[in-house]
Amino acid sequence: MRRSTKLRTLGIILLSLGTVAAVGTLVVRDQMSRHQRNLFSRNALKRFAALGYVAGLSASVELVHLLRDFVAWEPSSLLRKRAAQILSRMERHLQDQFPNRPAGVAG
Repeated sequence: MRRSTKLRTLGIILLSLGTVAAVGTLVVRDQMSRHQRNLFSRNALKRFAALGYVAGLSASVELVHLLRDFVAWEPSSLLRKRAAQILSRMERHLQDQFPNRPAGVAG
């Protein structure tokens, strides 16, 4: 009896941890998409905040493409320069990760 109680308690704890992890993943995914949408907001302050958020993410091909689009679209030179700095850093990071791939080649 005692062993089954411990196993049941352990099962409930593991199920709870899995549920918390799943909910956390969904929240993070929602926040990421919300911040990426704000990158093209009409409000410059929202765009600035979204850039700060994107700058903290690890480099990926998708983010490089997103930032290239943003740099081409952004009307404010200040935000465009900041995005170009972030883009350059991410491209360097990806180039260091995949040294045999020519610069500017996606994949």
